[in-house]
Amino acid sequence: MKKVIVCLIIGLGWMSFAHAAGDAESGQSKAAVCSGCHGADGNSMIPSFPKLAGQGEVYLLNQLKDIRDDVRNVPQMTGVLTGLSDQDLADIAAYYSSQTGTVGAANPELVELGRKIYRAGVAAKGVAACTACHSPTGAGNSQAGFPALGGQHADYIISQLKAYRTETRNNGQAIMMQQVAALMSDKEIEAVASYIQGLSE
Repeated sequence: MKKVIVCLIIGLGWMSFAHAAGDAESGQSKAAVCSGCHGADGNSMIPSFPKLAGQGEVYLLNQLKDIRDDVRNVPQMTGVLTGLSDQDLADIAAYYSSQTGTVGAANPELVELGRKIYRAGVAAKGVAACTACHSPTGAGNSQAGFPALGGQHADYIISQLKAYRTETRNNGQAIMMQQVAALMSDKEIEAVASYIQGLSE
């Protein structure tokens, strides 16, 4: 009897997980409304809007849910996700995750400082290296839900790091980034953001 109960629990858990999995093909049509700001394939041409192409599926889904549920305040997204189900968001996340991200160019004058911060942090201030969570290549850690950064617009990275200084979300990742951003100067943020814009695998 215990084996039957365990099998049922495992089976129901698997079915729940399978149902929650996103369908990239369905996500393509559902993401049509997103293309004006984020590009048809998730490679935004507008520096203030993030590139979504190639982003980790878990991370994207978490962000989409937080924005829809008003946990994360993004004024430009007001009403865009209203009425979308968890499955709709999972499909959109799967679609963008399946796309290939583009890479920009770093400002040559900021590369040295940006590389140093990204790879080694700022020891004197207690700022950890970005590679610890986002990988040396900027690919992120999809299983842990840490976002890919490589090729992301520098303007967007700057705005997000500065926003973290006043961020009020209480999830673990946001808290970590709040602590990091609070210790960085504007110049350090600009340098690491520029380096990230030109970072690729």
